[in-house]
Amino acid sequence: MTRPKVAFFSFGSCEGCQLQVLSAEDALPDLLRAVEIVNFREAVDERRDDYEVAFVEGSLVRPADVEQVQGIRKRARILVALGACACLGGVNAIRNRRSVAELAREVYGGRRDGVFTTLPDASPLSSAVLVDYELRGCPIDRDEFLEAVRSLAAGTVPVTPAYAVCVECTLRGTACLLERGVPCLGGVARAGCGAVCPAYGAPCEACRGCHDVPNFEALGEAFARHGMARAVAAEKLQLFNNYREVRETWERALPSPSGT
Repeated sequence: MTRPKVAFFSFGSCEGCQLQVLSAEDALPDLLRAVEIVNFREAVDERRDDYEVAFVEGSLVRPADVEQVQGIRKRARILVALGACACLGGVNAIRNRRSVAELAREVYGGRRDGVFTTLPDASPLSSAVLVDYELRGCPIDRDEFLEAVRSLAAGTVPVTPAYAVCVECTLRGTACLLERGVPCLGGVARAGCGAVCPAYGAPCEACRGCHDVPNFEALGEAFARHGMARAVAAEKLQLFNNYREVRETWERALPSPSGT
């Protein structure tokens, strides 16, 4: 049986999702038996363009990124968005509420305006190409990645949960953080992570985006009921969900924090 040829690429990101792949140490031999890696800057010297599956990390931040990902899309039979930046715009999209000129002045003190070329918005891959499958999270979950590789190698479609992180908290027996006055987004966030953050007392930041039918009005009401301003929910959603098409799904129901 011929192993599918896979490649890894990155755009605007910390490349932490690719490091997650490499950190799956015990599973790497099985991975290499299932697929042939032909392009992976973090791991191998050889680089070829005869790949069938492309795993792409990072958001699009430069015009050149758009051209490159479109080239990857033409070569790849399957394109997988890897992580929050690739799926949602991620942390990079926090800048999307500011103009490029304003950012240049603030970052470079007015000395570098026009020196660099950037897109108006940091954008997910889906803004430029068809994405066949999304592996969400910041970073991705190693087990979910390995299961996705097994599915793709077998010719089946990986399944992403459509329900909320709150469901996973309930299954784990984790007490609701809102009851303790901790601003958690689990009610609207997409599950699949095993609710690991709330299990250790850290609030969900919705790094996997929102589930299929998020009720942002109810989220704001829950925050208010537990003594937190509704605008706090909007502020927290901006960390990973600030790309305009993502943001439009929640900003109608939640007031924006002051100054944004």
